[in-house]
Parts: sequence; C-alpha cells; structure tokens
Amino acid sequence: QFQPPPQSALVLTPTVSPASSPRLQLYAPILSKLRVLMVSRMAKPEEVLIVEDENGEIVRETMKDSDAIMMYKTMRETLVYLTHLNYDDTENIMLEKLQYQVDGTQWSWHNLNTLCWAIGSISGAMSEEDEKRFLVTVIKDLLGLCEMKRGKDNKAVVASNIMYVVGQYPRFLRAHWKFLKTVVNKLFEFMHELHPGVQDMACDTFLKISQKCRRKFVVLQVGEAMPFIDELCLNLRAIISDLEPGQVHVFYEALGYMVSAQADAPTRDGLLMKLMELPNQMWQDILSQAKQTNGESLKEATTMKHLQNIVRTNERIAMALGHPYMVQLGHIYVDLLNVYKAYSELINQSITSGQNNMVLHTSGVRAMRAVKKETLRVLDTFIEKSEDNELVLTKFVPPLLDPVLGDYVRSIPLSRDPEVLSLFTSLINKLQSQMTQEVPRVFEAVFKCTLDMITQNFEDFPEHRSNLFNLLRAINHHCFPALLTAQSNFTLIIESIKWAFKHTERNVAETGLHTLLELLQNVQASQSHVMNGFYQNYYLGLLQDVFSVLTDTLHKPGFKLQVMILSHLFLAVESNAITCPLWPQDGSVTATSNPQYLRELLLQMLSSSFPNMSQSQLTTTINGWFECCKDQASFKQHLRDFLVQLKEFGDSTELYAEERQAELDSKASDLRKRQEAVPGLINPHARHDLDMSDT
Repeated sequence: QFQPPPQSALVLTPTVSPASSPRLQLYAPILSKLRVLMVSRMAKPEEVLIVEDENGEIVRETMKDSDAIMMYKTMRETLVYLTHLNYDDTENIMLEKLQYQVDGTQWSWHNLNTLCWAIGSISGAMSEEDEKRFLVTVIKDLLGLCEMKRGKDNKAVVASNIMYVVGQYPRFLRAHWKFLKTVVNKLFEFMHELHPGVQDMACDTFLKISQKCRRKFVVLQVGEAMPFIDELCLNLRAIISDLEPGQVHVFYEALGYMVSAQADAPTRDGLLMKLMELPNQMWQDILSQAKQTNGESLKEATTMKHLQNIVRTNERIAMALGHPYMVQLGHIYVDLLNVYKAYSELINQSITSGQNNMVLHTSGVRAMRAVKKETLRVLDTFIEKSEDNELVLTKFVPPLLDPVLGDYVRSIPLSRDPEVLSLFTSLINKLQSQMTQEVPRVFEAVFKCTLDMITQNFEDFPEHRSNLFNLLRAINHHCFPALLTAQSNFTLIIESIKWAFKHTERNVAETGLHTLLELLQNVQASQSHVMNGFYQNYYLGLLQDVFSVLTDTLHKPGFKLQVMILSHLFLAVESNAITCPLWPQDGSVTATSNPQYLRELLLQMLSSSFPNMSQSQLTTTINGWFECCKDQASFKQHLRDFLVQLKEFGDSTELYAEERQAELDSKASDLRKRQEAVPGLINPHARHDLDMSDT
C-alpha cells in the first residue's frame, strides 16, 4: 500500500530540501510538462484590457469574462505551487519561450500573451535575487520586441504585455530605479498610442506603480538632476495631451499618491500646486469668462463639461492625497461654492420657466446637476480624509451650510441631490459630537422634506432613502442630545425609524434596525426621566412593530438585529430599569407591574395573530423570553423555536444567517493565512508584506 511522505515537498525546511524528496524526483518529468502546458495556455488576467476578437483583430475588451478570470485565478495558484517545487525549471521554460518570441520562430499574439500572463502570475513566488535576474532579461527582451515589431496591432499586443508584467512586480521596480524610470517613461509613450485599450491600460498600470513605488518618485535618485516628479511637472501638459478625460482623472490620482509620499509639508504643498496648475488655470479662465458675461458662459455645454472634469480631477487627487489636499481645496473653495450656488439658481430658473418636470431631463440641466454632484463628492471625499476636525468645523462648515442646505430645501423633490445627505453624513461621522450645534439646522433643512419624498411608496428616490437613514443613524450615534431638543421632531424620528425597518429594501431595513438599537442604547445611558419618558411614549409601539417584522417572513435577513432589539426591550422591563408604568393610566387596564402587564399584552397580541398556537404554548414561550433576555444566545434560540412553531416561516435558513456568516468568515481567514504562508499566492497589489513597504 502506498504511504505518502510525512513531509510535503512544498514545505521547505532547512532539513528537507526539494531535491532530496523521492516523490518530487518521481514526478519531476510530469511536473515539467505540466509547467509547459500551464505557460502555453495561461488564462487572461483581469488587468489586461486588450484582447483578440473572433475576427482576429486586436480590440479593447468591452465586458469582463468572469469565467476566464476564475480560470486565471486557479491556473495562477497552480503555477505558483509549480514554481515553488522547481523554480529553475519554471524560469528556463519561460525564458526559452520568450526567446522564441524574440527571434520570431514561434511569434504569435496568443503565444506572447499566454507567456506574459504566466510571467506576471508568479510574482512573489521567487526570491528577490532570482526575481531580479529573471525580470531584467524579461523586461529587456519585451522592450526590444516593442521596438522591433511593426504594425499597430503587433505594437498594441506587446505594449499590453509589457504593462501587465511590470505592473505585477512592484518589489523589483522599487529596488531598481533605472528600470522603474524606463518603464514609467514607456508608459508615457503608450499614453499617446491611440489603439483602443492601450491608453487605458497605460494609465491603470501607472496608477498601480504609483501606489506601490510612490516614494521613489519624490526623492532625488542617484545620477538624476532632480526628483522624477519635478521632471514630470515640467512635461505634464505634453504627457496627458492625448488622454481622454477619464484617463486624465486616473493619471491625476496616480500623481496624488506620489505627492502623498513627500514627508516635508511645504515641499509637498508646493508640488501639489505645481501639479494642479493646469486644471487651476482652466478653472480661473472659466470663472473670468463667467464674470465678463454675467454668468451666461456657465450655461455653455463645453464650459459645464470642463467644470465637471476639473472638479472630478480634484476629487481623485483628494482621494489619493488625503488631508494635505486641504491646500488645493482652500485655493478653490469659495469659488466652488459660488459655482454650486450659480447652478442651483440656473436649475431653479429653468424649472420655473418650464411647464413641467421634463425640463430636468434636458441635456443642459443634467450637465448643471452633474457639476453640482461632482462638487458634493469632492467635499465628501475631503471631509472623509481630513485629519484636522477643528479646521473643518471652523473654516469649511460655515460657508457650506447656506448654499447646500438652502438649495436642498428650495429645490423641487426631483432636483434634490442625494449626495447632500451623504455629505452631511460624512461630516457628522467625522466631527461627531462637535456637530451637535449644527444638527438642528441640518435636520430642519433635509429631514422633513426628504421624508415626504420617500414615504409615498417603497420605490421612488432609492438613493435618498438609504442616504437619509444613514444620516439619521449618524446623528443618533454621535449627536444624540440634538434629537431630544423638540418632542414633535422626536416623534417624527421614531416613526421614520419604524418606517425604515419595515422597508422591503434590505439595506434600508438594516439601517433602520441599527439606528433603533443604537437609539435604545443611548436612551438607556440617559438620565432616568429621559429614559422613562421615552419608554412611556414609545415602548409598546416599538415592541409591536418589531414583532410584526420578525414574524412577517419578508424581513428574515434582519433576524440578528431584531433579536438584539427585543432582548434589550425585554431586559429593560425585566430588570425594572423602567420605573414608570407602561400601561394606560385611564383606568381601562388593571396591572400591578410592567412585567406582568407586558406578559398579558403579549399573550393577547400573539393569540389574536397566531390562532394555531395554544394559550399554554404561548405562555411558556413568553415566559422563556423574559427568563432568557439576559443571555443573547439563549434568547435567540427561543425566538427561533417560536418562529419555527408558527409554521409560517417556511425556509428557516435565514434564522441561522449569523452563524453561517461567521463560519464563512472563519474559512476566509484560514484561507488567507494559508495563502500568506506560500509566497506569491496573493496578488502583489492585494498584499502588504514587510519587504513590500515603501521606505
């Protein structure tokens, strides 16, 4: 009988070398053939955008092939293991096939593609020294091939392969400045290549390299007259001259990562302003023209398109650079809000002069709204990334309130931007209790009018829906005292939370449940008169509504949160935390204590709703809830049993969703640990190893 060796050849230790494994020697010839097969048939990675179509032409990929991506992941993993088993053989096979491409004996798009996809897939599977020797040959040969080949399609294929390979080896590029500089300059060349897909791939690769090698571009390298980023600033206009707006945004995001690596603040700020000279100049020209024409030029389609692109460029820089973007935002902030205000007025004028809401769908109004949305996004991104709360609160919030909130209130429902709600959610999450003073104003401006929009039905304004409840959750979480200022508002808030967790849209329902749970926790931590007043007014209504979504079969995914809310409500009564009577004080009900009254009320409520359950069953169930409410796991099991007994729930898998998710998370964590134990299994752009840190 065959006995497997106690030590796998993959697990290399000082005492067991791969060459001494009899099993490995036995399989060596077969494994070598397998390597050749894998390299010659490698599937296309997700990053490659240039493909050969059914007519044999090289085109830009229009739709992701998910089957090919899954196949690539499996083949990549297999090839990484094969490389660990015998690195020399893998290298020799790849270099031999590359030589056949260079000398033309086996040249074809397919052969070069599969070879380069295989080379890129084993990044990290070899030692740094081996990787260096291997890649120097590969990159030199590929660059030579690019110069040698004629014809646009041939050049596009070679270009895409160069870009994919260099993008997969950031560790090598960081350690070899000359190669890094050569590669980046080659990417700049490809940015002028008008073959479909080449420019996109060049910008994407430049972004990946900038993220992983950012520090190399801002320090002075040996043999250079100036840091690379200074050189780039001088040629910036020429480099991006042939790029489409979307590609320019990716390019500027890459520049943002580079600038973020500059540790010296004054130098970093100077770099940022130098890189933003081009968009800032366009911005100033547009504003000057608007002043001369009394705002008429802002209505021109080209002007609106330019503004949209400038603001989006700023948003990408803010995302990559983080807090230091403040210098650039400070430079344009007042004008940005003025442009926002001007477009708000122009949209309202168009709506007023038009006979119906169709005016909102005209190209002019849509372009104006696009500029407004981009403005809100850039502010949202900056606030999320900012690190100086005091500065945001004192310098950025006051000028923001009137143009944005005032416009939201004055606009008709169809022209209100959901990004306004998202922006103030970010502000409250960032500034937390420091925003408490401003919450009543925010609440007054957006809450009631948005609620009127979304409570007509469950379908209209989906973004406003989720954003409004996210805002309410943020206010409740960080600025709870602000909610207690007006009783009429508070009742409206409770009703809106109920409406949210009854929603059939899963995200909205979950946000509603989260908000209610956090609200109950805040109430519990408040003074006793606040807590008693809250429970006296809202306890019974909340209990009834949570039970209704628990048992209606439409809200199964919310089971975990429903359990937590109900256990909180039961515990508040069982522990006698609520000292005021919950039953009506008009003499219609005779009760001596809250626990007794609640048991009777639940029995009556459940009996009428579920006649298939006997009184004794329900009494036992209700008593079980009260007894177990201190133990979350036991309470959850009791509720599960109750729902199964109802015989209305059908499939009960959702009741175990939390346990199933925990199991999936555990498996994913174990898989990640196993992958991390084998160098190269994790994509270089998905890992952050110590040896990959950019210092």
